[in-house]
This record gives sequence, C-alpha cells and structure tokens, in this order.
Amino acid sequence: MGGGGFNPLLLGPLVKILFSKTGLIIVGIFIVGSMVLGYNPLSLIGGMLGGGGGQGLTTETNYTPTAEEDELARFAATILADTEDVWNEQLEGYREPTLVLFTGSVSSACGSASSATGPFYCPADEKLYIDLSFFEEMETRLSAGGDFAYAYVIAHEVGHHIQKIMGITDEVHNLRGKVSEKEYNQNSVKLELQADFLAGVWANHSQKSAAMMERGDLDEALNAANAIGDDRLQRQSSGRVVPDSFTHGTSAQRMKWFKKGFDTGDLRQGDTFSAPDL
Repeated sequence: MGGGGFNPLLLGPLVKILFSKTGLIIVGIFIVGSMVLGYNPLSLIGGMLGGGGGQGLTTETNYTPTAEEDELARFAATILADTEDVWNEQLEGYREPTLVLFTGSVSSACGSASSATGPFYCPADEKLYIDLSFFEEMETRLSAGGDFAYAYVIAHEVGHHIQKIMGITDEVHNLRGKVSEKEYNQNSVKLELQADFLAGVWANHSQKSAAMMERGDLDEALNAANAIGDDRLQRQSSGRVVPDSFTHGTSAQRMKWFKKGFDTGDLRQGDTFSAPDL
C-alpha cells in the first residue's frame, strides 16, 4: 500500500467520501481543518473536544502530534472506510463502528485505558480505540512495521465489531465466572482467532474490489500476526511460555486463521469455536 503526501486537489472528493461514512465524520472534520485552516489535524480535533475522552480524538495536555501521526491518522481513516465498504456489502444490516484515535490514555464505555493497552474494541460503545504510537511500537519493538501490518490491526478490531453484531462476543463474555479460567481463556483465543480470520476475509474482498494490496503486503500482515502471538510475546517478556494463560492464540494460529480468511473470503469457514484443530 503506497505512502505519499496528501494532495489538496483531492480534498473535495475525500471529504465527500469521509462524510458518507458515519464512523468517519470526526476524522473528516480534522482533515478539513488541517487543510483549510492550517491547523495540525490532531490538535484541531483535540481542541474541539476539550479532551473529553471516548469521543473522537483524545490528546494529552500540550501534546503536539508528529507529522507521522497525522499521516497514520489519515491512513487509519482510509482503512476503516474500506472495511465499511466491504462489510456493508458482505453483511446485511451491518452498522459501522466509530474510530477513536488517542494518545496517552482514553476513557471508553469499557473503562479507561492507556497506550500500554494497545488497540482495542469496546463492545459497549461499538468503538475502535487506537493509540497511534502502537504502530511505531510494532515497527521498533516487534519488527512488524509496514502499511498492511497496520491495516491488519485495524481490520482485526473491526472483526471484533462484527462478532459483537452477530452476538458472538456476548456469548463468550457471558462465560466469565461460569467456567474455569483455563476454559474461558480457550474461548477467548477462539474469539481472537476468528477476528483474525475476519480481517483476512476483509483483505480478500478489498483486494478484489479496490486492489489496495501491493507486492509484500500479505507478508507484512502475516509478520504482524506472527509478532503478536501469545507464545512469542510471553517468550520475549519472561523467557517462558504458559499455554493455559493464552488469550489470543499462538503466532502460528494467528497467521493460519488470517491466511484462511484471505485465501477463502468465505465467512462460513471462520467458525473457530467448532474447529477441531486451531
């Protein structure tokens, strides 16, 4: 997925596209502000919202976003818009989530979170929360950079939104306290692997309709899935692996299910809960 600066000649069409996406109205506003008024887009929307948290963009006091963060904000908006195109076509009655970009910390209907939490989806308010510094961490600490690696992360969180719409998220969360911690973790792994699968399904249909992927993009996504497997992260942090504590799946599992979604593009093949072998 190619990079490059923002072309002012595309401002009108871009704003029209963004405002047609209910989940991207706020993103559209801060892009308009950046181009027309000369404001830094992240600073603009942060000032408009007064740092309220959980709505649009939350910024730290006196925080000045970098040019790279501004570029990532535009990129995240583009990817979310594309997921909406795909899922509106694939799922009847699909309702679009809201993207919340933040720095430092944010308040959501699921509670407060810091940048250490990483990207997450809150089913209670149907919003995707992304601290843009996580993408830098992916590149520097996890060696999993690249545009499509970041797109995979966003598409994975959108996958959780789809699970919420389909009632799968509530089924899993309702098991808490009713089953052992080990069994609950196993169901959590299946939930996460299904979100990986859904991210792959999105990539499949996006490539067919918009040809967004370039040579090497699939490898970037698979490398990112590999980098955030439970086994690899545990080995890096403590030097030991505890399978019973896995909540997201191994590196091999995460790559497998994303690739299965990408190869098939078939929602019917993503039932991780009935799969005999994850």
